[in-house]
Amino acid sequence: MSQITLYLDDATQAMVEQAARAHGISKSRWVADIIRKYAAHEWTADCLALAGRFADFPLREESPAVTAPDTPRLGF
Repeated sequence: MSQITLYLDDATQAMVEQAARAHGISKSRWVADIIRKYAAHEWTADCLALAGRFADFPLREESPAVTAPDTPRLGF
């Protein structure tokens, strides 16, 4: 198992400690769980089950093309 070093400000360190304590796990385990959760590139089963469940949800092709005029840009 590899190790990493994290540099956290005091407020962030306190949040990590509090969250790990609340979940009853070590700080290392809590951080690893968060990394797994946010680094995953897969849809959860619950999310996939929602696909097509909203019959009245307009698809992009069905929506009228509403475009706002461009905002004038400032020059440099």
